[in-house]
Amino acid sequence: MSEVVRVEDKAFDFTVPVVIVGAGAAGLVAGLAAQEAGADVLVLERDALPRGSTALSAGLIPAAATRWQREAGIADDPERFASDIMSKAKGEPDPALVDLVVREVGPAIEWLSDAYGLAFSVVDDFSYPGHSARRMHGLPSRSGEELIDALRGAAEAAGIEILCEAHVTTLFVNDSGRVLGLRFARPDGTTEEIGCGQLILACNGYGGNKELVNRHIPSLAQALYFGHPGNQGDALLWGEALGAATRHLSGHQGHGSVAHPAGILITWATMTEGGVQVNIRGERFSNESQGYSEQAAEVLKQPEGVAWAIFDERIAGIARQFEDFKRAEAMGAVLSAETWDDLAVRMGVPVENFSATMAEVTRLKAGEGKDSFGRHFEGLAPLSPRFMAVRVTGALFHTQGGLVIDRDARVMDTSSAPLDNLFAAGGAACGVSGSKAAGYLSGNGLLTAVALGRIAGRAAGRAEVEKSSPDAAR
Repeated sequence: MSEVVRVEDKAFDFTVPVVIVGAGAAGLVAGLAAQEAGADVLVLERDALPRGSTALSAGLIPAAATRWQREAGIADDPERFASDIMSKAKGEPDPALVDLVVREVGPAIEWLSDAYGLAFSVVDDFSYPGHSARRMHGLPSRSGEELIDALRGAAEAAGIEILCEAHVTTLFVNDSGRVLGLRFARPDGTTEEIGCGQLILACNGYGGNKELVNRHIPSLAQALYFGHPGNQGDALLWGEALGAATRHLSGHQGHGSVAHPAGILITWATMTEGGVQVNIRGERFSNESQGYSEQAAEVLKQPEGVAWAIFDERIAGIARQFEDFKRAEAMGAVLSAETWDDLAVRMGVPVENFSATMAEVTRLKAGEGKDSFGRHFEGLAPLSPRFMAVRVTGALFHTQGGLVIDRDARVMDTSSAPLDNLFAAGGAACGVSGSKAAGYLSGNGLLTAVALGRIAGRAAGRAEVEKSSPDAAR
């Protein structure tokens, strides 16, 4: 139960200068930045171990003009990155926010590498839909689990206190709108209350709250939710109770390639490198090159709400740089065969339909132009034995709308004034994907988690340091 309690004044047993709700990528990055700014930090996490949506992702952070791109000979810059974001979301995002995050994210991941030893590299062997340059950066296993573990390790090594199994339920706020402190619950039902100087909301969006999903994204109300169950919309509900402005609450990231029933993310490289999706009738049904987010709804429209991702051994070789794909293979979720007919039999789809579908794909790749769905196959290598297939479904990953913030990640009220000591980062803040799934550009979630996490932590830390300085006392 998320609530805001109005109090004139309140005494707490102890007060922490900067409190952060949520120990995902946004919260841990915010903690590192706040501590570097000179403030003591406490991170509160509802789970027994920090995981969040970050652990469920591919762990890839898009950034432009980084040293890893330069080393790989990749030409890119923030302006080009911003243009890609605005183009994918049809001009809906706030241009100032887009400009802010694309300029901040590159320095942020270089800072994480230099100061905390995170071993980033750029994915340089395939492109993601909508990105005009190869700018996805990840750790060696290309997994969100490795990213969150590395961030947690960095925070612990830096001496940042992370209090787990602490579910924040209540904010205490005075009449002027300043957050005085909060209450959190323990698994045994006991509660504790602490005061705060600055509060950063890094507890993601509302994807795990069926009521809010039904209200804002009714088309995915019955979809598989592949995000963290703790994403219950706490930041949104607290913000609305405090008079905060919100934007693009229908915006979200879906994914049209979650292995079913294994529940493992299958990299979209299987499509961008020349694969296709077919339904249980063995027929293609959409333009797979548009992006994995909007593909979720397309897959869910198909019979039984499932599809098959079709690719070959060459593409599988690219996909194996992702730990999730290797795990799917180990579980037997990836089928293979030497001929289309044999693969159809293994998949349980009509052989004649499927073979005709794949023959058409071969013709399109030979230069017959775009298909009836608008996909261009020029430049894509033909699929060749050994052929592969994974049964997939569409899923909701996380929401992209949220609280409106300023350039310091301060939460803004409906009259465009900043709330006194409240910040938001990652999925708690309105992102840069607009109001529709199709506006999501690959990596937008971790883009705002890392960029806004650092901005919020830095600003909150500085605010506390300035309060305690001799000049502030005068």
